[in-house]
Amino acid sequence: MQIAVHPVEPALRRPRPKDDKNLVFGRVFSDHMFIMDFETSKGWHDARVVPYHNLELDPAAMVLHYGQGIFEGLKGYRWADDSIALFRSDKNWARWNGSARRMCMPEIDPADIAQALEELIRLDKDWIPKSVGSSLYIRPTMIASEPHLGVRPADNYIFFIITGPVAAYYAEGFNPTKIYVSDEYVRAVRGGLGEAKTMANYAYSLYAAEVAKKKGFTQVLWLDAVERRYVEEVGTSNICFRLDDELVTPALSGSILPGVTRDSVLQLARHWGIKCTERAISIDEVIDTVKSGQMKEIFATGTAAVISPVGEISFKDEIFTVQDGSVGEWARKLYDEILGIQYGEKEDVFGWIKKLNV
Repeated sequence: MQIAVHPVEPALRRPRPKDDKNLVFGRVFSDHMFIMDFETSKGWHDARVVPYHNLELDPAAMVLHYGQGIFEGLKGYRWADDSIALFRSDKNWARWNGSARRMCMPEIDPADIAQALEELIRLDKDWIPKSVGSSLYIRPTMIASEPHLGVRPADNYIFFIITGPVAAYYAEGFNPTKIYVSDEYVRAVRGGLGEAKTMANYAYSLYAAEVAKKKGFTQVLWLDAVERRYVEEVGTSNICFRLDDELVTPALSGSILPGVTRDSVLQLARHWGIKCTERAISIDEVIDTVKSGQMKEIFATGTAAVISPVGEISFKDEIFTVQDGSVGEWARKLYDEILGIQYGEKEDVFGWIKKLNV
């Protein structure tokens, strides 16, 4: 793919944050962005890296009216030797094209996405923080840009990638979070968009998340949309339970996003000899096992926070504390292992790391 590169003028470069640890997730963005366009008659074209700028959209752009848009989330890591690495980016590109198919949007060759990202990071590599736990967040996005009022797949699209330095996703850092079980609102239903990383899924989550926040909780634990009984996801992450010495996570049933970190946790746990089960788990089973002590740990998995231990669950106005409410053994071990691989401090036995030539 031919990519035109237009670096920002040195005098117009943005000031970079000086303290990695005080970064606020998703608030600071790098100097450049990658962008290219799609037309049904021409395919993908005009690939370019340009200074970060506002997009210009027609008021009738179909993404604004019918929600035809997808995105991904991954990170770039600076190693001690100053090299730059990505973690399992091939999984992100595979999921990207799955989301595109579900939303009737044009797919992109994973090799082209990888090339575009490498070119972008080459210009903005100085934005990648140096401390372990901080990284460069990468947000590829595609939107329907055709100006048309009528419900059908668009003919024109814009694909872009923006990046920005980030630290911890949650204010709690790696400390245990408190989650609120919603049995009134749902995130997704089987046969819907739950397994696609599309904007609509996150719009669905906002109201219940605000309810939880006002009650003093960090995130929402979602139940299935049909019976309001079976656990699905927590906030914007997958969820895992340690029942005695077994790791249990909800099976990918079509309404759950196939998380990259979720898959990494399962592979690591099985590599360590831990029994892992992907199955339906009801909220009643969760509460009963928390009460009995069989539930040793609960933690969320996701790119933004990696591992988020859960210390408390609120269900039907009752608070349940998981063990003593502290970080569990498996959550800590998985967090340390994944971070160690991402930053080149632990052996990458699965070949998950891609070093960039920047």
